[in-house]
Amino acid sequence: MTHEHGSHDENRQQSKAKWVFIGFLAIAGYFLITEHRAHLSGWLSAYWIWLLLLACPLMHLFMHHDHGGHGEHPSRKDNRGGTE
Repeated sequence: MTHEHGSHDENRQQSKAKWVFIGFLAIAGYFLITEHRAHLSGWLSAYWIWLLLLACPLMHLFMHHDHGGHGEHPSRKDNRGGTE
């Protein structure tokens, strides 16, 4: 009995590559911030509220990723045992 694992292995490699890229961005961001802290401190103290407000739409986009947006959801049983 032989099994085809081509697509499963490709998905795993893409997932690993995505996490490596995210790790690289995190490390690069850390060094960018630490090396330029003196330049950023004046800017961040003046514009921190705008950065906070800009984070709201980004969080909104990422939080709607799994369930498909603002559309109506089909009725389903609640995980706690109740019904809708």
